[in-house]
Amino acid sequence: MKETLKALLDLLDLEQIENDIFRGRTSDEHRQRVFGGQVAGQALVAAGRTVPVNRPVHSLHAYFLRPGDPLVPIVYTVDRVRDGRSFTTRRVTAVQHGKAIFTLSASFQIVEDGPAHQASMPDAPAPETLPDSLTRLTPLFGRRGAEEFVNRRPIDIRHATPLTWEAAKDPSLTTPESKVWLKVDGELPDDPLLHVCLMTYASDMTLLDTVLLNHGLAWGDKRTMGASLDHAMWFHRPFRADDWLLYYQDTPFAGSARGLARGQVFTRSGELVVSVMQEGLIRVSD
Repeated sequence: MKETLKALLDLLDLEQIENDIFRGRTSDEHRQRVFGGQVAGQALVAAGRTVPVNRPVHSLHAYFLRPGDPLVPIVYTVDRVRDGRSFTTRRVTAVQHGKAIFTLSASFQIVEDGPAHQASMPDAPAPETLPDSLTRLTPLFGRRGAEEFVNRRPIDIRHATPLTWEAAKDPSLTTPESKVWLKVDGELPDDPLLHVCLMTYASDMTLLDTVLLNHGLAWGDKRTMGASLDHAMWFHRPFRADDWLLYYQDTPFAGSARGLARGQVFTRSGELVVSVMQEGLIRVSD
């Protein structure tokens, strides 16, 4: 197991400091703010620990209110909104320096049968045929820069479509959609909540890139800045985050300094397991 994945699993193992109150560590002092996927993943862990294991999460809706401070822990308070016969609802508030930085509402449901259909999985090359992130990023940032970028990531990501930095250099590569294979870089235990929380973490890594990819922009191009504003996910079926998953993403709209991105996550066998929506702040200067 990659050391960065071990560190991420430690981050998701929250400390319970009181009934329905948890504390999560932060780890990346190199960032200006805490990575949004980490906060969302930790908040879902806090909610899930107050729900019976026979009620898996089926949806979450979250708002990023303030940048998280990467130098201090985050306290998560859980509000037990409802415990019904079939559904359980939790609201989580993440607090730093006495102020809310993030809120999440999550709904859990007992397993039930019903009508079933799904969208078709888009065509994409197999992940084994695609270059890894280190190979893909080295021509852009040099070997050392690519290694520093990749070594901080606990997720193995293989892009089947252009990277934002590639499209920023070559306008012919701009596109409103992105196809990414991803999986955590190691083998995980059989804890369904852990796999869901890791997918929540990973879902924030490339989603807003789709907005930039459509306009020939890239993070770090000295004129583009952005941040996640809200995030929603629907979990349709069980899955494993340590198996390859195809993350198909597109952007239906951008305007008013905001961009909307949506994603669908498929297993290799073609099952749609997760749907994602996110709106982000996108500001471009001259």
